[in-house]
Amino acid sequence: MPERYYVAIEGPIGVGKTTLARLIHKQLDAELLLEVFEENPFLSKFYTDREKYAFQTQIFFLLSRYRQQHDVIAKVLQRSSLVSDYTFAKDQLFARLNLSGDELAVYETLHGVLAEKIPLPDLVVYLRANLDVLLERIAIRDRTYERAMSSEYLADVMQAYESFFASYTQTPVLTIDTNNLNIVRNEEDLFYVLERIKSALGAGTHQRPLLEIETPAQERGRAILEGRRRRLSDLQYWHRTTDLEAGTKGDLYRDFIALQAEVGNIANELGQVWIAQEKWLEQVGNREEAQARALQERIAVLKERLVGSLACLLRLANDLGISLEEAYLAKIQEGCNPPKA
Repeated sequence: MPERYYVAIEGPIGVGKTTLARLIHKQLDAELLLEVFEENPFLSKFYTDREKYAFQTQIFFLLSRYRQQHDVIAKVLQRSSLVSDYTFAKDQLFARLNLSGDELAVYETLHGVLAEKIPLPDLVVYLRANLDVLLERIAIRDRTYERAMSSEYLADVMQAYESFFASYTQTPVLTIDTNNLNIVRNEEDLFYVLERIKSALGAGTHQRPLLEIETPAQERGRAILEGRRRRLSDLQYWHRTTDLEAGTKGDLYRDFIALQAEVGNIANELGQVWIAQEKWLEQVGNREEAQARALQERIAVLKERLVGSLACLLRLANDLGISLEEAYLAKIQEGCNPPKA
């Protein structure tokens, strides 16, 4: 990962932005910046009468968010990394949802001037959840000023976020579906999210997740077989969770021996390839063509052996508490090639 970085967590109301920021900032060795929203004197009135109080509410938020981010972010990044539970860009998202006509035009002009002075995040973590999940989380935290918020407005906010990030290109975005995650009560879920963030930072490039964890563990293998690809960290997480749910405890020595056995099977298969290659060489007279034909005869079995080896390697990494993706990306980040045999 870069020496210092700025991670901003985004998503609709109730998705868990502040909770995640509080839980991960120390593990990322970063300072914490939380949005100050409770001081907005128009917020509770806004949820009661959106049309009447939208402009006052939005302008107050715009100036408050500008003051906080302009004063804090640059100073913090001189000494430390930073995790925040909001982006300055979100203010415009809500303004376009709640304002129109001259009020929106005035807002857009002011926002354009202020936004130029706000540092952009190195990574935006976009948290998603279904409407019923958001409503449940909002009810549990029971903030007084949110009690008058309608489900229709929350649905509009969700759609605004989806539209916003569908075309957002200012910074890399990591999208995480939180419907089946409980980062407060389940350490495995928190580890999964943290690992995804670390991997995205280590890669240094925008890479949307290849498959969200949306199904029970029993169905995740089917998801892979259906062709919905995962990142390496997702595959490692899947092995860990399915083994736990199956009651299979990790065993360092057993998994190491299993890996040795799989590698030995690969060696045996390649031995058969080399024998067949020599026979084909006598017929075709070209070593490259002979090897291609020999491999074709054994490729199905080799594929199975390689998959078995990868599964054993992922389990062994789980036994050791090592994220293979994070370690691999860290090695690349150092500017050198991965180690060779």
